[in-house]
Amino acid sequence: MQSLWNDAEAASCADALALRVYTSRLLGREPSLVLHGGGNTSLKATARDVFGDAVETLYVKGSGWDLATIEAAGFAPVRMSALLRLAKLDELSDTDMVRAQRIAMLDPSAPNPSVEAILHALIPFAYVDHTHTDAVVTISNTPDGETRIRELFGERVLVIPYVMPGFILAKTVRDLTRDVDWKELDGMVLMHHGLFTFADDAKASYEQMITLVSKAEAYLQKHAAYALPKAQTQTDLLALATLRREVSRLRGAPMLACLDDGPEAAGFAAHDRAKAVSRGTLTPDHVIRTKPSPLFVDGDVAACVAAYADDYRAYFSRHADDALTCLDVAPRWAIWPGTGCISFGRSAQEAGIIADISTHTRPAVLQAESMSRWTPVTEAELFEVEYWELEQAKLGKGGASKLHQGKVALVTGAASGIGRACAEVLRSQGAAVLALDINPQVRELFAAADALGLVCDVTDDAALKACVEQAVRRFGGLDIVVSNAGIFPASRRIADMDAAGWEKSLALNLSSHQRLLTFCQPYLALGMEPAVVIIASKNVPAPGPGAAAYSVAKAGLTQLGRVAALEMAEQGIRINMLHPNAVFDTAIWTDEVLAARAAHYGLSVEAYKTNNLLHVEVTSKHVAELASAMAGPLFACTTGAQLPIDGGNERVI
Repeated sequence: MQSLWNDAEAASCADALALRVYTSRLLGREPSLVLHGGGNTSLKATARDVFGDAVETLYVKGSGWDLATIEAAGFAPVRMSALLRLAKLDELSDTDMVRAQRIAMLDPSAPNPSVEAILHALIPFAYVDHTHTDAVVTISNTPDGETRIRELFGERVLVIPYVMPGFILAKTVRDLTRDVDWKELDGMVLMHHGLFTFADDAKASYEQMITLVSKAEAYLQKHAAYALPKAQTQTDLLALATLRREVSRLRGAPMLACLDDGPEAAGFAAHDRAKAVSRGTLTPDHVIRTKPSPLFVDGDVAACVAAYADDYRAYFSRHADDALTCLDVAPRWAIWPGTGCISFGRSAQEAGIIADISTHTRPAVLQAESMSRWTPVTEAELFEVEYWELEQAKLGKGGASKLHQGKVALVTGAASGIGRACAEVLRSQGAAVLALDINPQVRELFAAADALGLVCDVTDDAALKACVEQAVRRFGGLDIVVSNAGIFPASRRIADMDAAGWEKSLALNLSSHQRLLTFCQPYLALGMEPAVVIIASKNVPAPGPGAAAYSVAKAGLTQLGRVAALEMAEQGIRINMLHPNAVFDTAIWTDEVLAARAAHYGLSVEAYKTNNLLHVEVTSKHVAELASAMAGPLFACTTGAQLPIDGGNERVI
């Protein structure tokens, strides 16, 4: 591991806290040191209270902050005197510790101090760095891990046996270091937990971390070589969608199932020891995100998920008392030979965090096995962390979920107008979105963890089918389809209609929607509260002259939706139609076109845009919000319906 220290960057730091932020971010840039909120850093300095009195203060990383992006506001200022008094107590619940630390803060608006604040206070140096370094923890996760750590680092690194984080850890370190000369130490290893370094100089503490981790990495290179089998993967997408459905049912809410079928993940899944060693976590704090073990899929998907749930309930029963509430029994990641590894989450962010943790865990498991045997903390110790009083206190405190949280939506014609608005609204309400359009701009519009833009001519059956399959491969299934892609041909009376224009309208405005339904139906049948919203037109109930090609295609599309509602109801799939009219914030309505149409009717542009019974302007977002509602629980008992969104049209009414 290389030091990322830069003298010029460090010199630009205005004060000690800014330097603390700088080196914290250097640590945060190394995923193998800290993952998603893991690790802690602190600074001891003198602050001024409201009276102007000098107060010895510990600035310690606050809860909810990540070292990769932390700012000065992310460090909670806590009175050192209070922390050191707390350290002298023989007993203190972690709940009371958190409360006492908060009372001792100089800034009540700051985040809660880390649960390791007392431990940081005990270490008598200005700068303290704590990481969950993969390399050191991997070595400690072997039967003779403590011996290996002592041989590797020698007497200048203090080794602390594993204990639960929080007050008990601080008390253990206090008791074990009463006679220790900290100046004779280069660092401290917490078995199964991580590595501390410290100094009165920010650079010295940071670079000591890099030095010790590099020694551990070199040790693993020498003693822990392993080889992964080359695995061929062939994903059964229907089985993947089934897996996602069963896991979502256990969680009690829709979840994404994000597949990693790359060489490393597939090779691990194919390893002959994968099932036997896939237990425990790299470091115990991961259990809060990953559960004690992954799901191993080695047979019928539904049966494997049910067996996992039974095993988790048994695990809870072995260790719980009456005061504890069992968490949901759904797995958070899965190992699937022949397919790869899958991470589950209520959002793409949550699934991504779990994927990162599993990506770091897999090589650690095999490295430990190659040295001796993978030996993480015991099941009882994992349970203690998973059901920590601080975690139990969070139950029921989460806010209400977004309308479509954890669902997967596919939207066609998504680069502009109604389609783009639908994709954006669904995404804002928690759905992961696959956005299709023939316009290449769709790639840039929907390039994110929870969105994917794909260029697709929806009249190309092979391309459309591939995009539907990519949605399932990316997010694990399909729950919502907004069938929107279409064109409005140039006005032409029937007598003047050319065959090419007629066929083009039918191909895009009708036939492509039938193909989309055909390709999506098998996955929707395995979805969570599956729904299809078809964007039809006011021209269905109220056609006009010169729009035969468009009106006939949209009428056929509406009839297709009605038949689909009849046919797919047995699978729980709802199909409903929207009939928008005069939605002017779309690509076809340029300023010039609007002005010309308004003049044709003898109206101003504003009057033309609100030329309906309610005198309101109907926008793409209005249509999108109604489409989102129709895909949600408000319309759970509605299928085959046609709903206008036009401000009121006397010809329709």
